[in-house]
Amino acid sequence: MSAAEMLGMFLNILGHGSANRQAQDRFQHSGETVSRYFSILLDVVCRLAVDVIKPLENAFNNTPKEILQDSRYMPHFKDCIGAIDGVHVQAVVSPSNQIPFIGRKGIPTQNVMAACNFDMKILSGRCGIPTNKRLLRIGPYKGERYHLPDFRRGVQPMGHKEVFNHAHSSLRSVIERTFGVWKKRWSILRDMPSYPFAKQVKIVIATMALHNYIRRHAKRDCHFDESEDDLNGTQDEEIEREVDAQQEDGPVTQEMEALRNNIAASLMSSSA
Repeated sequence: MSAAEMLGMFLNILGHGSANRQAQDRFQHSGETVSRYFSILLDVVCRLAVDVIKPLENAFNNTPKEILQDSRYMPHFKDCIGAIDGVHVQAVVSPSNQIPFIGRKGIPTQNVMAACNFDMKILSGRCGIPTNKRLLRIGPYKGERYHLPDFRRGVQPMGHKEVFNHAHSSLRSVIERTFGVWKKRWSILRDMPSYPFAKQVKIVIATMALHNYIRRHAKRDCHFDESEDDLNGTQDEEIEREVDAQQEDGPVTQEMEALRNNIAASLMSSSA
């Protein structure tokens, strides 16, 4: 099998969620050959992920242009480098091991935590970014309106808490749009085959790496273009957020509370 055919088969399986039998028919190879070369490419792309799923060098030296060029966010969020959240990916787990994987929809899922920048590149699949700048780990004020549709249906934000929540929700929508592009492109994430769980984890890593590679190198891409046309934060219904990245204990919570209050005061001052 040529390298081009191997790559084409690999991308076909990820992009269309093709079963082994479908790949056999499409590429005219045995099931064993399909499985073997898919596994080889999966390991190769996962190794590529080490270099692709990370911030570019000097990426955090300057304020992101998405904030710098928008008076709604500048200078209040000048130290923000991106957003962080969790997303569910369908998992296939044996019945005896399913309980820890059962999500809100009552089916087994792989709970994935990720951070992205404002260019919709995934910075980390485990949120372990060593930086003294802020991702949007600062949670919204609870008990107040937060989601953008809530503001579109009602009156404009009122008071410092709602003003902060509105700006926060607008910025944070980038992670939801990033998840939307990622899951829409790779159908295998929505209908995971019954691979061993370790292989399912590799598929998540590999598709994130390919997501970033496409974002860095493609001049145009229909999935990213569609997402950029939707800047109001409309999310794919399949994206279910459960991991609350803002829930932290101890001194960090107090630090984030103080920072949130300072940003809210700055937002109110600029709108006065």
